[in-house]
Amino acid sequence: MVKYFEKKHAQQSLLWRRVFAGLLFSYAGFMIYCVFNQAWFPWELRFHAYFMEEMHPGMPILFDLVAVVACLLAVKGLLQKSSSSKKFFWYSSYASLLVAVFWLVYMLSLPRFRWDVVWLPLAPLGGAALCLYVDHLLSESLEDINKLKTYMYNYKAL
Repeated sequence: MVKYFEKKHAQQSLLWRRVFAGLLFSYAGFMIYCVFNQAWFPWELRFHAYFMEEMHPGMPILFDLVAVVACLLAVKGLLQKSSSSKKFFWYSSYASLLVAVFWLVYMLSLPRFRWDVVWLPLAPLGGAALCLYVDHLLSESLEDINKLKTYMYNYKAL
């Protein structure tokens, strides 16, 4: 029974890691599109155009690229099968926090707070936090399976 749980956990872990990695990878692809659009046609995207008066045209490019790096670090952490993969989640969180602070500072400097662009600071940060949470849940369930295995061996020893 324990082997069945281990096998199912391995399958489910791989599935959910790939699902969340795919979501973050898709968001990173969208942000790369935004970077190229801002580079070729400055301020044409509405969510960047709100900040036209406040910042240089290269600033959204830079921080969109930082958001891409944050997402790719989280994807690497999800797909890597080593014990050191958690550090990639933390690196992703720090980069996402930098992006969130940048966008929130500029959003608060707007004459009117724009709720339709609140995803700019929150999406990378939420993605990094979600990946940390998914990794934590999967490792917790693996600990429960290992605990069940030790109970089984302790029972056999009696």
